[in-house]
Amino acid sequence: MTTLRDDLAAAPLGHATDYPDAYDASLLFPVSRAPQREAIGISAVLPFTGSDRWTAYELTWLDPRGKPAIAIANFDVPATSTAIVESKSVKLYLGAFAQTRFDDAAAVIAVLERDLARSTGERVGVTLSLPAQFRDQRLAEIDGTSLDTLPVAIDRYQLEPDALAVQAGDASETLRTDLFRSVCPITGQPDYASVAITYEGPRVDREALLRYLVSYRCHAGFHEHCVERIFVDLQRACRCRSLLVAARFTRRGGVDINPWRGSHGLILPPADRTARQ
Repeated sequence: MTTLRDDLAAAPLGHATDYPDAYDASLLFPVSRAPQREAIGISAVLPFTGSDRWTAYELTWLDPRGKPAIAIANFDVPATSTAIVESKSVKLYLGAFAQTRFDDAAAVIAVLERDLARSTGERVGVTLSLPAQFRDQRLAEIDGTSLDTLPVAIDRYQLEPDALAVQAGDASETLRTDLFRSVCPITGQPDYASVAITYEGPRVDREALLRYLVSYRCHAGFHEHCVERIFVDLQRACRCRSLLVAARFTRRGGVDINPWRGSHGLILPPADRTARQ
């Protein structure tokens, strides 16, 4: 059963910690999604579907003979989970595999799936890319029309949902930016991302959208909650008939987090990592 945590002061993030190298599931620190969702008017009935797609580039363990093995791990935490897992705790947890022996990669996957499900309150899909598959890793930027060359003047860097606006007519398009930045609500460290917004409905004012996305620049929020807020703010201001918001955050400590939220029935297509990841 998941023990939800709201006492972020007790999280390992922002504190000096030891770096264990023996497996320890108790290192994972689950944090309830509910308070952040309640703050933006999301009730128990979610207005979206989606998941948080993590990539961990620094996973290693020992095989039965003590020889190191390595892999890139991917796991999907469903948006329906009751908790996220605090990012530094995930890095500590994964690092603790280093001196632990496992029979094979399947055994590692089984342990990851079990522990992450217990922490988040929902089944978490886990895959490992082994060294023979590393050559299949590709870089590609997010598809869509870039907002970044718009000649806009911007002087507000705190969250400004009122900046959003629509224009006459309908549209069906994907708009993107590489200029997104927010800050960690615990450490104040910057978090950088590429964000793509795919929608159908009243035409979104592109300059207004860019101003809105840049207004996160000094906003304190976890990756997952920023994406959920973008979805909610766009839906309220622009009345989209369908909407999908996806972000690919640059990695920190060998881990990147890529949340997406979409109208019910939408599925995020597979995506390659970007150049900055």
